[in-house]
Amino acid sequence: MNRSDSDGAAGRNDQGSPAILANKAAVQSREAVATAREDAVDLRENAVDVREGTATTRERDIRAAETTQAASDDHMAMLQQANTRLIIATIEAQKLNEQVEISKAQMERAKSAAEKANLAKSDFLSSMSHELRTPLNAILGFAQLLEVGSPPPTAVQNERLQHIIKAGWYLLDLVNKILELAVIESGKLSLSLEPLSLSDVLLECQAMIEPQAQQRGIRINCHPFENTCIANADRTRVKQALVNLLSNAIKYNREQGTVEVTCTTTRDRVRISIKDSGVGLPPDKLAQLFQPFNRLGQETGTEEGTGIGLVVTKQLVELMGGSIGVESTVGVGSEFWIELIRDVMPQFSPEHEMAAELVPHAQGNVAMRTLLYVEDNPANLMLVEQIIEGVPHIRMLSARDATLGIALARAHQPEVILMDINLPGISGIQALKILRDDPATAHIPVLAISANAMPSDIRQGLAAGFFRYLTKPIKLNEFIQALDSALKLAATG
Repeated sequence: MNRSDSDGAAGRNDQGSPAILANKAAVQSREAVATAREDAVDLRENAVDVREGTATTRERDIRAAETTQAASDDHMAMLQQANTRLIIATIEAQKLNEQVEISKAQMERAKSAAEKANLAKSDFLSSMSHELRTPLNAILGFAQLLEVGSPPPTAVQNERLQHIIKAGWYLLDLVNKILELAVIESGKLSLSLEPLSLSDVLLECQAMIEPQAQQRGIRINCHPFENTCIANADRTRVKQALVNLLSNAIKYNREQGTVEVTCTTTRDRVRISIKDSGVGLPPDKLAQLFQPFNRLGQETGTEEGTGIGLVVTKQLVELMGGSIGVESTVGVGSEFWIELIRDVMPQFSPEHEMAAELVPHAQGNVAMRTLLYVEDNPANLMLVEQIIEGVPHIRMLSARDATLGIALARAHQPEVILMDINLPGISGIQALKILRDDPATAHIPVLAISANAMPSDIRQGLAAGFFRYLTKPIKLNEFIQALDSALKLAATG
């Protein structure tokens, strides 16, 4: 065996020797240990990662829980705040409701007190009217009788009579205006609104005011009104307002002055302007113009006035949905105007009735007829007695109270009865009911003649069944006309 063979065999033997194998095993063991170490490191790293991940997740969960809890706490706090505010609002609402109820109760008490005060005011004014009208009736009544009596008064006596009559009617006008103002303020004034031709109304006003203008030499120029000057208003109240403004334009004008009256329209309003050529008013007096009883320094002048007319006019115009105004220049004059709601339908002026004759007409025969006057005031009785003396074929019976008056009515069967309202014992209205309930006297027309002159008094009297309701002071022509109508009714049955 050669050497090479022996070396190969030796090499093979060396590789399989235990030493070599042990070395290989050691290497493999070291490699396995290294691998194990690496795996252990990996496991430790993985474990760390797992722990870190778990810790992170736990932290996230904790933070999430804390966030949720904080949100829940915030929501709960908001709910508690809202509930607190709701409780406070409820308490405040209860307090407010209590205040509202208290205010309601106070308003009701105030309303009740105002109604009582208004009723007391109306009663007072009615009583005041009666107390003032009763003596005025005697003053004006006897003055008128003296004026037309026979023999006629002398020139001096007539001049004195005119002063008495003028002062009496002025006082009555003052009483009427005060009462009218009270009625307006109480809200009891009734209006009848209708389409109204202002041209027709102005013609009537001009006819009424022209004599006053002629006495002063004042020329009234009424410029032609267009057909469109139609207002929706109360005819009587418009006339009252215009007459008052025209009267003032004449009263406070210059001698030989002028009054210009014009009418203009817009789409929904119609304006009547009354311009005078008087002395005019400064701004400070214009500001006081519509104050009651304020005559702007004219109290010491020669012109009479109450200081109420413009106040009444303003309230009447405003009650009809209109307005009133004035422009004035010192030394030039003043221009008053009223505006009313415009209408489109024309309203023609009514036909004027002929004035009644002063003496009642005789009916057929001229047999004596009886008039019974129930009145407790001696001056009023004497006044009517003297009026009746001038009326032919009428005799007058009188009674101082209703009980005696009813007895005389049953016994004498008068054609007409005059009845005062305020009588001792039984009132005139109660006496009328007794007369109406008795078949023997039910047919007799009964005229009320009273100083109770409030519109409500008149309505109550007419509703009770009086044929006419005359107010004191007596106006002769009105009294004779009413008496004439009652005698005609008595004659025809």
